[in-house]
Amino acid sequence: MDLLDPLLLARWQFGLTTLYHFLFVPLTLGMALTVAIFQTAWFRTGNLKWLHLTRFFGKLFLINFAMGVVTGIVQEFQFGMNWSSYSRFVGDVFGAPLAFEGLMAFFFEATFIGLWIFGWDKLPKGVHLATIWIATAGAWFSAYFILAANAFMQNPVGYRMAQDGGRAEMDDFLAVLTNPVALAALPHTLFAAFMLTSGVIISVASWHLLRGQHLEMMRPALKYGLWGMIVTFAGVAISGDQLSLVMVSTQPMKMAAAEALFDSACGADASFSLFSIGTPDGTGEIWALRVPYLLALLSTHSFDGCVEGINDLNMQYTTELFPQFADQVDGNFAPILWVTYWAFRWMIGLGAIAALTAVVGLWLTRRNAKRPVPAWAWKLAIWAWPASLFAILIGWVFTEMGRQPWIVFSLMLTQDGVSPNVPGWNVLLSLVAFTLIYAILAVVEIGLIIRTSKRGPDPLPDPDAPPPAEGALEDTPTTVY
Repeated sequence: MDLLDPLLLARWQFGLTTLYHFLFVPLTLGMALTVAIFQTAWFRTGNLKWLHLTRFFGKLFLINFAMGVVTGIVQEFQFGMNWSSYSRFVGDVFGAPLAFEGLMAFFFEATFIGLWIFGWDKLPKGVHLATIWIATAGAWFSAYFILAANAFMQNPVGYRMAQDGGRAEMDDFLAVLTNPVALAALPHTLFAAFMLTSGVIISVASWHLLRGQHLEMMRPALKYGLWGMIVTFAGVAISGDQLSLVMVSTQPMKMAAAEALFDSACGADASFSLFSIGTPDGTGEIWALRVPYLLALLSTHSFDGCVEGINDLNMQYTTELFPQFADQVDGNFAPILWVTYWAFRWMIGLGAIAALTAVVGLWLTRRNAKRPVPAWAWKLAIWAWPASLFAILIGWVFTEMGRQPWIVFSLMLTQDGVSPNVPGWNVLLSLVAFTLIYAILAVVEIGLIIRTSKRGPDPLPDPDAPPPAEGALEDTPTTVY
């Protein structure tokens, strides 16, 4: 292995910056909705606990949003720095959804976030509430345009090849936006984002409840997080099932690699592998623990369904579909099997652990519980949020690594997308620089979130004090201070 291979280093750098950026994206999507819901509860009930919760979790939302913006900018530079050949190939297609994301969704979102931050005592309450809901919609639209661009890499549609064959040109923008992969990925992404947000809320609320702080606010926040985790896990499972059906029809090799299925199988033979040991060359199976019929059911919604295997797909790709690329990949169009196989299982397993934690939490905190929640349960809940976070990150690894060796499925190999004139030492230098900068930013981000979380929301007024005056809202410190 050449440690200064530009392709290897460029892939590591893009993977690092993408996963780091994706640490903030799902929490932004989910926390925006949470803040909007809490503010709506305050608007409808007038109960100050919802106002304080709105501003408390609004601080966490803004910290995370700011960091997401900073790290997201780097993603744009990656295309021109290390992936210029890829940028030239897909630029005509990517230009429209990325422009919509940047000019319409992101600035739309940022504008209304600004109005929300500075409009607490300047806008009517109903108008101010509308600003956070509009900002939430902007964040979701932004996510969709990015997913539409990424979906073209998974399932290219709405394009035609240029006469010189050197680039893809968009000829149907609606087809790009309604790519089946994007339509299936959006609900899956949003449900997963809210799972992570629920996990963070559970952790923060548990930290304060363990110490007996802010009980009137943290108890409803905890219930919100626990129920949110369970409901969104169900949403993730249902939307993930639909996404897997699309994956089977558009990228059958990804599903075969996810199951380490080497030979096509039907019915009982199309089994789901719980654990598998393969040959060193990755072309066969030595031993596996399998559940009969389950893979057929997941892939086709039929117990008698058939699933194509890696070896059969390689033969088909090499001789019929993509013979022009066969020599470049030595006849093997499968991704790195151990990555896709275990990523698929860890993604599902960690999500299930997060949901199970929420079920246990609801049982322990039920109204007619005969015993108080033990301290160990609160401590476990505080550290339960990484399960949903790593489930999301590993799911993204599966999505992108499962597409390999393609950077645009069926059109361009990853090795052909790298910048041709960028030396390895140049990429290594930027990789080290980004790693160090991101490490510093991580310390800052984590420090701000932990400090803000420990400080907690502002205390509620004394119940024996006179009713709050009209100036109670203005007397409450605003989110930006």
